[in-house]
Amino acid sequence: MSSVSLVLLSGLSRSIAMSISSDTIVCCQNGEAENGIVNEMMDHEGRPAKRSQSGYWRSACYIIGAGATERFAYYGISSNLITYLTGPLGQSTAAAAASINIWTGTGLLLLLLGAFVAESFLGRYRTIVLSSMLYILALGLLTTSAFLDFRPNELDVLLFFVSLYLMALGQGAYKPCILAFGAHQFDDNHPQELRSRSSFFNWWYFSSCAGPLAALLVLNYIQDNISWAIGFGIPCISAAIALSIFLLGTKSYRYRIKRDEKCAISRVAQVFIKAAMNWRVIPSTSNNNEEQQDTVPHLRSQQFKFLNKALLAPDGSVEYGEVGIIMQEVEEANALINLIPLWASSLGFGIVLSQPSTLFTKQGITMDRSIGSRFDVPAASLQYIIGLTIIIFIPIYDRVFVPLGRIATGNPSGVTQLQRIGTGMLLCTVSMVIAALVERKRLKTASHELGGAEVPMSFWWLIPQYIIFGISDVFTIIGLQELFYEEVPCGLKTVALSIYLSILGIGNFLSSFLIFIVQRVTSDQGGQGGWFSDNTNGAHLDYFYWLLAGVNAAGLLAFLCFARSFKCSSNTNRWNLVSD
Repeated sequence: MSSVSLVLLSGLSRSIAMSISSDTIVCCQNGEAENGIVNEMMDHEGRPAKRSQSGYWRSACYIIGAGATERFAYYGISSNLITYLTGPLGQSTAAAAASINIWTGTGLLLLLLGAFVAESFLGRYRTIVLSSMLYILALGLLTTSAFLDFRPNELDVLLFFVSLYLMALGQGAYKPCILAFGAHQFDDNHPQELRSRSSFFNWWYFSSCAGPLAALLVLNYIQDNISWAIGFGIPCISAAIALSIFLLGTKSYRYRIKRDEKCAISRVAQVFIKAAMNWRVIPSTSNNNEEQQDTVPHLRSQQFKFLNKALLAPDGSVEYGEVGIIMQEVEEANALINLIPLWASSLGFGIVLSQPSTLFTKQGITMDRSIGSRFDVPAASLQYIIGLTIIIFIPIYDRVFVPLGRIATGNPSGVTQLQRIGTGMLLCTVSMVIAALVERKRLKTASHELGGAEVPMSFWWLIPQYIIFGISDVFTIIGLQELFYEEVPCGLKTVALSIYLSILGIGNFLSSFLIFIVQRVTSDQGGQGGWFSDNTNGAHLDYFYWLLAGVNAAGLLAFLCFARSFKCSSNTNRWNLVSD
């Protein structure tokens, strides 16, 4: 990895060390026994995990470091992919943007498959290791395809896209597992560790942006000016380093004790199947059954009452022999359904999130990006501003805003996750409005001065939209991570995080769909011109940005409506800890 990324990781380590020193562990009777054993957890040798020797920040540092290095590898490819597709591979702007959105969306939807494999078969640790190996293989093949692209034929292009989608498959298994595995190093039953877990999500996202900064600074320049093969080869090495960092922490990790029971995904699926089978069954109203219902309070208090049908026998009575197990399964299903409205209302944000690596980059290509007389900033490197904003703002948020928020609200996280997400969605809308206004000014400058090519307008005009976009990420992304992790039982946390990440995946698909529809409607019969004309100076990206601002604003209004009726879990520890 480059010296720039090493400096960033060094700064990350110092920042986390500050969190560790301020979060000195205080023993708690609920969270540990007299011998310091963490409930329901084991170490790498299968022995009960000792709090003083495993988990917490000592483990999280390895996971955060591996995450930063993996993000360096991922963004080393994705951040400048549109330049490669429209350059060496010769795709149009609209086709390249659609290809990237579909690839990104596929990778994020594969997170559900990765979560299923981890929770049902391999466990999180093994899934992380195996997916990392697949990641390295995919990047190696991608580098090989770049060596062959001097005169790309159909076979070379096929190898390129096969490599890309192997990378998407590797990321799909890797991303939800490593985040859930890292969060699980903090004990739910220990108040200090539970509070520190909120900081973990902040620092995880910090690292996820610190890694890409080096890619945006260094790799984009190498890819644009030296060699695409070298520019793809360095991420391959970085992925291998990420795996090495993760393996170094093996002895310090906490692992959940495996139980002889069905995986959480199967249990939830069974609830829906049984509820559907019993949808015509009417609960018995006999006095005897009233006593049964008194022992099953969820029959009367469940938010999604149709799931109560899973508790009934064909004659309408409660199935005594399975009540304890079935009640837990119904609660698990209820927890997932409870998140669906918030998930759906966040899709507009997911659509907007796909723009910096595609249309923002094409917008920047046409502008004056010179610094001094000899250096031009690569257009893809303008995404650096988003990452830089995030790594500056997260420590401020974690060390200043959160403590002040705790004093004002009494909430351990400063504000609720719902308030945090809503604030971020509002800022995201503001970012798109600014992007539309700046693009309108750019188009006026282009029409007055030039028919095409570079516009005499400095790239500094793009800075505000990138900065506000970065701040909105800190609020929304981390808020969604924390919300989806905390609102489900232990066995479904990887699944819940993959559902959260599917917001970004489906957002990319919807962005691609919007681009396709808009291009069909606005272009001429030959498919030329329109909002996404290959001549960016004759296009109308500003109209599309206004459309996205409206979509995100509508999503925000829907989110506020759903948030008013959302029932947060009153106690995140109510779930039983079960298998890894």
